[in-house]
Amino acid sequence: MNGEDAGRPALAQARRGALVLAALLALLAAWFGWSGARQWQGQQRLGQLEQARDQAIKATASTVTAQTRALSERLAREDVAAALQSGDAQAAAKALVSGWGQAEDAAVLGADLAAAHADPASFGYARLALLQRALAEDAAVAGVVREDNRVALGLAAPALLGQERAVAYVRMPLAVLTAGLDAAPVPDGTYLALRQGSYNIAERGDRSMAGVADVLSRPVGQGYLRAAAAVPDVGGGPFGLGALPSLVAAVVLALLVAGLLLWASGKLSRLRRAAPAQAVAEEAPTFGQTLQREAQAAPPPVRAAARAPVEEDLALDPGIFRAYDIRGLVGSQLTPKVARYIGQAIGTVMAEEGLVDIVVGRDGRLSGPELVEGLVEGLRKAGRNVIDIGMVPTPVVYFAAYHLRAGSGVAVTGSHNPPDYNGFKIVIGGQTLSGEAIVDLYARIRDGRLRTDAAGTYTTQDVSGDYVRRIADDVQLERPLKVVADAGNGAAGEIAPRLLEAIGAEVVPLYCDVDGSFPNHHPDPSEPHNLEDLVQTVRQFGADLGVAFDGDGDRLGVVTSDGRIVHADRLLMLYAGDLLQRNPGAMVIYDVKCTGRLADYILRNGGSPQMWKTGHSLIKAKMRETEAELAGEMSGHFFFKERWYGFDDGLYAAARLLEILAGRFEAPAEVFDELPDGVSTPEIKVPLVDGEDPHALVAEFTARAQAEDSPFAGVRLTTIDGLRADWNDGWGLLRASNTTPVLVLRFEGDDEQAMVRIRTLFREQLQALMPGVSLPF
Repeated sequence: MNGEDAGRPALAQARRGALVLAALLALLAAWFGWSGARQWQGQQRLGQLEQARDQAIKATASTVTAQTRALSERLAREDVAAALQSGDAQAAAKALVSGWGQAEDAAVLGADLAAAHADPASFGYARLALLQRALAEDAAVAGVVREDNRVALGLAAPALLGQERAVAYVRMPLAVLTAGLDAAPVPDGTYLALRQGSYNIAERGDRSMAGVADVLSRPVGQGYLRAAAAVPDVGGGPFGLGALPSLVAAVVLALLVAGLLLWASGKLSRLRRAAPAQAVAEEAPTFGQTLQREAQAAPPPVRAAARAPVEEDLALDPGIFRAYDIRGLVGSQLTPKVARYIGQAIGTVMAEEGLVDIVVGRDGRLSGPELVEGLVEGLRKAGRNVIDIGMVPTPVVYFAAYHLRAGSGVAVTGSHNPPDYNGFKIVIGGQTLSGEAIVDLYARIRDGRLRTDAAGTYTTQDVSGDYVRRIADDVQLERPLKVVADAGNGAAGEIAPRLLEAIGAEVVPLYCDVDGSFPNHHPDPSEPHNLEDLVQTVRQFGADLGVAFDGDGDRLGVVTSDGRIVHADRLLMLYAGDLLQRNPGAMVIYDVKCTGRLADYILRNGGSPQMWKTGHSLIKAKMRETEAELAGEMSGHFFFKERWYGFDDGLYAAARLLEILAGRFEAPAEVFDELPDGVSTPEIKVPLVDGEDPHALVAEFTARAQAEDSPFAGVRLTTIDGLRADWNDGWGLLRASNTTPVLVLRFEGDDEQAMVRIRTLFREQLQALMPGVSLPF
């Protein structure tokens, strides 16, 4: 047997192996091709759905504008104006709808809305809110209402009935509003809905995707309506590849399969034999040439993850990286591109800690969806798996991080700031980022120290029901309480009434339609003027108390049945007294802005008081360090470790408050009256001019106060956060805000005289450092 014959079995075996390899590569090619085609179809379907959504938004906004304009024009008509001027409400209502073919009913009511407040459940909460909104905005408005057990489009506008202020109301068929949605070309297998708050006015497509449709939601004009949309999640391709790379990989693999089949069939050999003789006679490479060629052909060394260079046109303002979170002005400081880099930086930190899964949620601000989209893109680019829980209060994001065992979460929220602000509250591995950890994210982006990895997964999940059930399974009221819940049109609006009803309360919702423009009042319950409508509504409905939440639901404000505001430090007394009955000796943390009576109250109830710095992330870190069971801040943040998870949660705090009050025989106002009180000021804020450093001013003030000949000599001074001076009959505080360029002051005394004396001393000492500045206290 010659050498050629001996090599034939080996060649045959190699060709059989090539056929097996070709089959495997063909399967891979089919996988890549199927995935690429599916992703491409998904992208096409998403584009078509977004066009349908935008078409529906445009048509619906046009309808709202046309109908509100028609109402205003009809109110100015001669016959309607004459009836209004004569004070005849019935005649005015009849004239208003005369000749208005689509109008079903009309009414003109006095601005006090006495009949509506007498029986709001029968009148309709949504209808009442619409009339109040027209009076508040002094303009014609539209909204979806429920009247006579049917849903309709309501129009309302302010008017004068005789010499008295009034409001005109017209009911229209719902079909007038939903015509734009009905005409939109919604692709098969997708979902599109018109929503007001959490209510679906009209839906089209696959309703099983309703729970995640807020991810692609967009507002309709400036009102309460929005169009929500969803497409099936097709996921990423193999190894995180997108549509085009997957298709290219499929083509390359198909070419390899063709080559292997040609070689296995022997056709490639015949092609080579047919080549020119000089190609066969080519000299074999030397040993050195072989080594050189192998070195050139060797693949580059594999790295764990690539570093992503920062785009040159990225406008990254270091000022948005604050002490407790990231926060800035949308458009100039915060954009989807900035959000993408922030997400990638967060994902990089997670990767370094071996963390993979992260929960993302947002509040109701209009800029939320696009910032979430950028954030998610950055997180996935860093190889993290994202669970999007949609529009929820910030505490629900924290809850989901525990409940879904992710351990990490980002809430896209502007909290209590104006509508044109937004930001990010970040938890990684169970710890809220603050201080240097926030600054580190900026440094990573600036220096390009960002991880790029195979794209992480993206899923959506609704956890609001789990959140309500978790609390209601633990908290139930011993007797029903009537409570007004004011969400300030923030993200707590959908879930707060549901939660409080689940624990046994009778709830009157106020401004619970989520609207990121905050049309009624600023969502900050720590400012007394933001509670005026709540005080009035509590009185109108004879409620036991009123509760208010900030824009993202992590802070709580409370008013009594007689309209008094219960400050957060006195609420913390009530929480501490209740908790210490079950946990004697437990530590309770409070911030430097809280009343001087709080420490004594905690001690008398068998607890251990601990004063600490202001800031939700700083308080949470101190709770972990000391294993405290409870903490609170003057701003309205409350942190329960007993029976809860230790994060700040205004909704849970409201539930625990109602639990305590329902367990007492006294009326809630009487329970609050039993708590020690003094004469105090709210937070006083002194804004500084551009360039002034509040921390430097406070440091100078503190240095002077600690001098031997200072007016503060002999006074107990605390300098953990600014300067707090405690006398036997009161205290005063000066600190620098960590979020805005302002000085924050607060004063308290046993009586008015003591409070004025302390306030005057602080004013004189601060004025010496700020000559020419008019201090507002």
